[in-house]
Amino acid sequence: MKYKPLNNSIYKRNRLNFMDQMKGNAMAIFNSNDIYPVSADTELPFEQHRDIFHLTGIDQEETILILYPSSKDNKTRENLFIRRSDEHTKIWEGEKLSKDLATKLSGVENVHFVEDFKNILHSISNKVDTFYINKNEHYRANSPVETREDRFISWLLKKYPAHKVAKSNPILQRLRSIKHLDEIDQIKKACQITKKGFDRVLRFVKPDVWEYQIEAEFIHEFINNSSKGFAYTPIIASGIDNNVLHYIKNNKQCKDGDLILMDVGAEYGNYSSDMTRTIPVSGRFSKRQKEVYNSVLRVKNEATKLLTIGNNWKTFHEQVGEIMTQELFKIGLIDKNDIKNETKKNPAYKKYFMHGTSHHLGLDTHDYGLLEDPFQENMVFTVEPGIYIPKEGFGIRLEDDVVIKSKEEPLNLMSDIPIVADEIEDIMNS
Repeated sequence: MKYKPLNNSIYKRNRLNFMDQMKGNAMAIFNSNDIYPVSADTELPFEQHRDIFHLTGIDQEETILILYPSSKDNKTRENLFIRRSDEHTKIWEGEKLSKDLATKLSGVENVHFVEDFKNILHSISNKVDTFYINKNEHYRANSPVETREDRFISWLLKKYPAHKVAKSNPILQRLRSIKHLDEIDQIKKACQITKKGFDRVLRFVKPDVWEYQIEAEFIHEFINNSSKGFAYTPIIASGIDNNVLHYIKNNKQCKDGDLILMDVGAEYGNYSSDMTRTIPVSGRFSKRQKEVYNSVLRVKNEATKLLTIGNNWKTFHEQVGEIMTQELFKIGLIDKNDIKNETKKNPAYKKYFMHGTSHHLGLDTHDYGLLEDPFQENMVFTVEPGIYIPKEGFGIRLEDDVVIKSKEEPLNLMSDIPIVADEIEDIMNS
């Protein structure tokens, strides 16, 4: 691994918190992700399932975790299964985790190899009434791909049809949404790496540079600072494509007078950062571009103040909508009639700001969190308002990552990344 792992006390606590929420005489099972094929004999790089990583810190394929809190033997309350290294594996892939190292990383004392899984599963299943299964219930989830977890669940329920079934995901949604301070430090490290990439890009950009060249500057800095790379597919959108919310082609030449919207974040230790900055190709904003830019920045700054304990996602977005409406009125994009004729389903601001302002951030870029729950201390959110004006040939989005705190203002993990228009111009022209 490229990163410094967290102390296994974090994962011990995570497992205890999960087991405390389990009901009845039950066991929970968690599987790692597949290594996904491309074609022929090529594969995508392995990415661990974030749930099993949250519970174990193990970053290796073919890993399985069983939690059995009702066990009378404390050592068998937790069972971890890892892939065995044989001579072929050692030669072609390198040695896999030993049992001792798996225990050191996870804090699980009872470690087995995966070939023992079905026998141990069967012995425990005879003692329990309920299986906790782990389906993906994230509000954005929409994947046609059958995962390793999906296949396992299908097999399990056919093999043991008499058992009751409960769901792990709602428990994890709440537990993962509140970060330990050490987790926040990992996100902060990802943000610091992102800052290094952005600092590099500010001094690199000039007229006629290509979007993919900017992407290359970011990835160079990320990997050079112990990141695996991008936390998500980067958006480097110049000119009219500022207005395409999920533009990922990154294949155009950046022209003098245009803006570049860069939605980019580094990962560190499987934790995501998520930054958006919009900069002028020439190093100078036009008067109109700066006017709109400053409106977006004011919305972002005011929205950040609303990330407070007790507020909630729905109310927060309504509050930000009111702030955005005022800014759009100030810069002449909407008028009094637009505001008078708006409805709850179709507010006036949506014409120019059509996406949400925030999402949970953590092990996933769009991290776990139940939207109906009130905000709590140490939840981490993005704040990312934007104004998009295709008729004027540009759009602007700004985004920082913010921690909700109890007795002080929200903590902006990206406060040292340049965002004020004049500062960006000064750096680009220094």
